[in-house]
Parts: sequence; structure tokens; C-alpha cells
Amino acid sequence: MRNNSDCKFLDIRETQIAIKSLKDFFQRDVANTLNLTRVSAPLFVRPETGLNDNLSGKEKAVDFKIRKYDMNVEIVQSLAKWKRHALKKYGFKDYEGIYTDMNAIRPDEEFDEIHSVYVDQWDWEKIIKKEDRTESYLHYIVKEIYSVFLRTESFINTIYPYCLSPKLPKSIYFITTEELLERYPDKSPKEREYAICKEKKAVFLQGIGGNLKNGQPHDSRSPDYDDWTLNGDILVWNPTTQNVLELSSMGIRVDENRLKIQSELSGTCDRLGQAYHKALLNYELPYTVGGGIGQSRLCMFFLERKHIAEVQASVWTDEFLEEARMRGIQVL
Repeated sequence: MRNNSDCKFLDIRETQIAIKSLKDFFQRDVANTLNLTRVSAPLFVRPETGLNDNLSGKEKAVDFKIRKYDMNVEIVQSLAKWKRHALKKYGFKDYEGIYTDMNAIRPDEEFDEIHSVYVDQWDWEKIIKKEDRTESYLHYIVKEIYSVFLRTESFINTIYPYCLSPKLPKSIYFITTEELLERYPDKSPKEREYAICKEKKAVFLQGIGGNLKNGQPHDSRSPDYDDWTLNGDILVWNPTTQNVLELSSMGIRVDENRLKIQSELSGTCDRLGQAYHKALLNYELPYTVGGGIGQSRLCMFFLERKHIAEVQASVWTDEFLEEARMRGIQVL
């Protein structure tokens, strides 16, 4: 892979053009591959609906009041639950789905090379049958998404052959969090991800949210959208930063039984009285698979950028801006 400095011909304006080309290609291809229709989505929702994503349960959503109507609303943290509701409302059928731009504000985020207070991703969701709630179907969907990653890499590298080079292996490696723990029992979860991604280059890490044999989860995950046994993250080795990069979090969604089980395990049964949860427990929502794919992270990876600030306009500390100037990081 070439050094990032070889891409100096891409100034800020040219970088914006490259970002648009990459995003346009990717979203067309993923929509065609997964049979998804683009829809508009809310920037904020009413908290009592239960449609907002609680993430790990620790993050507090940004909220405000619409004063004229004395109405409290929250900025979405993701659209995981909203999409499932929308699929029913819009009348989609089996193996049809939707995708949309999801923009979120996460004020508790700690800034680093891949995190900012602004989150931009493609959120997608697809209706499946109950009998599709299997590991084999999950792996099929992961392979389909990974094929889009490969075609996107080929596309953007063809446009900028003098700047970009191939980074992805031909296939993605599957491993569960339990298997990963057995392989690296003395490492932390992040250290385990680092080790397996450095070796395999592209990994689907399956089974996030529930406790492993050591009594700890690999990572936290909200209990009311992903089935913790049938979810995971698409992780790649980023040679530009020499580190792991999560490009997508996805999974087969909870059915009525897994919702009850995971709510009990996480101590969140109080949520079951919300409108979304009631609908799911009453068999009123379709069975689905879905996830989010980071837009800025995708651009950062394929355009071989060192920091997310090079592909995303956000807010940064004065200390970082000075550091970026010293390191030659081109902040948008």
C-alpha cells in the first residue's frame, strides 16, 4: 500500500469529489445487491415510542423540547428499531428492504482517529422469514455485503490508480466471539480483535452482547434489536493506520422470544411496555435482518486516510486541530 503522502494531489475539493463518487457507487450497489429501496428517515423521535436506539444503555440521547407543542423529542442514536416499524408501515414484503442516511449526535463520544461527535452511516433493514433466522442466512448476508465492499474498492481504485491500492482479501473470515476468546484467552476484547484482524485482514465477528464463558460480554449491545447469537461486526485491518476498523454492525433482529430473554438478562424489562416492544411481542412486526454501515469510515478506509476528520466535516478540539496541522492531516 502506498504512503498517504502520495495522495497530495487530492486537495480538499478533490477529496469531496472522491467521497461523493465512492458513496454514490456504494449505495447503488448495496441497494441492488440486497434489494433495498431508499427512504427518508427521521432525525428525531419521541422517546415514549421506544423507537430510539439505546445503544449500550449508557449513552444519553440528545433531546430537546418543541416549545410550541410542549413535545419532548430525542435525536436518533441509530434507526435500528424505526426501520422495522417502517417496513411494516410501508407494506414491504419478504426479502424486500429499505436503506437510508442516518445522522446522529453522540455527545459522550471520545474523539480519536475513527470517532467524532457526528455519526453518519447507511442504515438498512430487510424482511426475512422466521426460518431464515439462522447462522447460515446471516453469513450469506455478510458475504453479499462484503462483495459490495470488494466492488467498491475496485471502482475507486480504478479512478485513482496512482494513489490507492487493494487492501481487502478476496473473502471474509468468520469467527464467533467465544472462539476468539478461546484463541486469545489472555487478551482483552480489543486486543483479540486486533490480533485476528491483523492476521485475516477482513473478519465477521459473530455473537456480541451476551456473556461469554469468562462471564463477560465481548462488547455491549442493546438487547431489543439484535439477536445476540445472530449478530456481529464486519472488521477490517486498516493498513493506513495499522489498526482495526469496524465498517459495519449488523445482525438478525430479535424475535418475540429473544426479546424477552435478552431483556431479562440485561435487566431492561421496563422497556417492554413501550409501543415498539408491545408490537414485537404481539407478532405485529416482520422478522428482519439489518444493520449500519459507516459512511465516513468507508471513505476513510478506501481513500486511505489517517483520520476521520479527513473525510467528515465535524467539530474538533483546538488541540487536535493543531496536532492535525503538525501531522499533515487535511481536516475538512
